Amino acid sequence: MASLKSLLKDTAIYGISSIVGRFLNYMLVPIYTHAMSAAQGGYGVITEVYAWVALLLVILTYGMETTFFRFINKETENPRRIYSTVLIMVGSTSVAFLALSLAFLGPIADWMGYGGNPWYLGMMFTVVAMDAFQSIPFAYLRYKRRAWHFAGLKLLFIVLNIIANIVYYVVLGGSDVVYAFIINLGCTSVIMLMLLPVLDFGGGFDRTACRSMLRYTYPLLILGIAGILNQVADKILFCHIYRGTPAEAKTQLAIYGAASKIAMIMAMLTQAFRYAYEPFVFAGSADRNSRPMLAKAMKYFIVFTLLAFLAVEFYIDILKYLINSDNWEGLRVVPIVMAAEIFMGIYFNLSFWYKLIDDTKWGAIFSFAGCAVLIAVNVVFVPVFGYTACAWAGFAGYGVAMVLSYVVGQRRNPIDYDLRSIAFYFVVAGALFAADRFIPYPSMAVSLPVRTVLLLAFVAVIMHKEGINPRKFLRR
Repeated sequence: MASLKSLLKDTAIYGISSIVGRFLNYMLVPIYTHAMSAAQGGYGVITEVYAWVALLLVILTYGMETTFFRFINKETENPRRIYSTVLIMVGSTSVAFLALSLAFLGPIADWMGYGGNPWYLGMMFTVVAMDAFQSIPFAYLRYKRRAWHFAGLKLLFIVLNIIANIVYYVVLGGSDVVYAFIINLGCTSVIMLMLLPVLDFGGGFDRTACRSMLRYTYPLLILGIAGILNQVADKILFCHIYRGTPAEAKTQLAIYGAASKIAMIMAMLTQAFRYAYEPFVFAGSADRNSRPMLAKAMKYFIVFTLLAFLAVEFYIDILKYLINSDNWEGLRVVPIVMAAEIFMGIYFNLSFWYKLIDDTKWGAIFSFAGCAVLIAVNVVFVPVFGYTACAWAGFAGYGVAMVLSYVVGQRRNPIDYDLRSIAFYFVVAGALFAADRFIPYPSMAVSLPVRTVLLLAFVAVIMHKEGINPRKFLRR
C-alpha cells in the first residue's frame, strides 16, 4: 500500500508539469490559430513540422529512457557508470544527427517542401538534438525521485515559451510562423543550461553495458518508431495524399491539427501517469504483488481517462474557444481522437508485460501492426473523406495494437485485469455520451447545466462502485 501511495504522490507531482503544463501550453493554440489564419495554412506548417520533430525525437532517444531505468535498477550494475554511459551514447548520436542534418539542410528542406525556408527545419533539428539529450538527465531526475526538480524545469520551459509567444504574437501583433521556431530554440537552450548541474560523466563509459543496452533497446526503438507513427503519420502524409492544392492541404491540416489539440487531454493523463509509473514498475518488478497492482492501476487509469473524455466532450462549447472559429468545423473529430488516445493509454499499460520479461520484440510487432492499419486507412480514405479519415485511422491503429498486446500478453505473462468493471465503466460512459448527443439543447445556458449533471452522475457511479465515501473523501 505504501508503494501505491508513493506512485500516486509522484503522479500528482509529475502531473504539475504534464497536465497543468500542457493546459498552460494550450495558450499557444489560440495564439497561433488567431495570429495565423487557417486559410494561409500557418498552423498547418507548425502541425507538420512538429510531427516530424516527434518522429525524430523517438529515433534519437531510441528507447534509452526505458533502457536506462531497466539497467540502473539492476543490482549487478553501477548506477553512476550506467548513467554516464547512457549520457555519452545519446549525446554522441544527437551531435552526429545535428551535424549531418545541418550539412545537408538544403536538400532536406527541398525534399520536405520547405526549400524557401530551410531554417524552419534547421532550428527544429537543433531543438530535436537538444531535447533528445535532455531526456536522459530528466530520466535521471525521475530515477532519483526528484519529482519537484523535474516538474520545475518542465514548467519553466512552458512559462518562458508562452511569455515569449504572447509578446511577439499578441503584444507586437506578429504573424510570421518562423518566430514560433525561434522561441522554441531559445527556451530549449535555457533548459539545457539549467540541466548542466545534473550531468555526470564521471562514471566513464562501459562498453559491455553499452552492448547489452543496445541489444535491449533496439526493439524499443522499433516499437517507438511504430508508436509515434501512429500519432504523427497522418500529419506527415496528409499534404501528400490529400486531393487538392498544396495550399488547401495546409489549410485542412491546420484545421485538423487545431481541433486535435482539444482532444489531447488524453495524452496529458497518459504522460503524467507514465512519468511516475515506469520507474515505479521497474523498481518493483520482483515484487510478487506487482501483478495485482498492475491490474488495479489499469482499472483506475481507464476510469480517469473516461472521466476526462466525458469532461472534454460535455464542455466542448467552452473549450472550442481555445482555437480560432475558422477551425471549428474540425471539432467533429475530437471524440474520435480522444477515443484513440484512450486506446493508446491502455496499450501503454499493457506493454509492461513484455518489458518486464525483457522480450521487447513483441512491442515492435504490435506497434507495427497498428501502424500498418493506420497508414492503410489514411492512404485509402483521406483522398475521399479528408482529415476525418485521419481520426478514424488513429482509432483503428491503436485499437489493433491494444487488442494484440492483450491477447498475446495473457498467454505469455497473464494479469488478472478486472474486465467486468472495466466493461461496466465503458458502457456507462458510452451511454452518457450517447444521451448527450441525442438531447436537443436549445442553448449553451441549458446544455452546460445538463451536461454537468451527466458528468457528476458518472462520478457518482465511480464512487458507488469503488466504495468511496464522499464525506471521508472530501475530508482527506
